[in-house]
Amino acid sequence: QVQLVESGGGLVQPGGSLRLSCAASGDIFTIYTMGWYRQAAGKQRELVAITTSGGSTNYADSVKGRFTISRDNAKKTVYLQMNSLKPEDTAVYYCRLISDRDYWGKGTLVTVSS
Repeated sequence: QVQLVESGGGLVQPGGSLRLSCAASGDIFTIYTMGWYRQAAGKQRELVAITTSGGSTNYADSVKGRFTISRDNAKKTVYLQMNSLKPEDTAVYYCRLISDRDYWGKGTLVTVSS
C-alpha cells in the first residue's frame, strides 16, 4: 500500500520561509508526477507546484519566484521550498503522486501570521 507523509508545516511570520517534504513509501514502480496542492479555509483545493518525471515544473502564478519544487527520485521524496511567505499562503498543503494510480497525502498546515 502506498503512503505519502508530509512534514515541515507550521506557523511562520510574513516574509519567512518553510520547507515542506513529502516521502512516499510502498510499492511504487514508476512515478510520473509529484506535486503540491493547497486548500485554504472555505476555498477549493488548488495547484501550487508540480514536477514531472522528465524534470519539468509548473507553478501557480501566485507562487512563481517565491516557491521552488524539487524531488529526489531515489528517496521517492518531493520538496517545496517556500520563501517570502504571505498571509494568503495560509492553507493545508497536500502532496500528490501520480504513478499507476493517483495518491494524496493527508496534508500539513501552513499558517503565515504575525
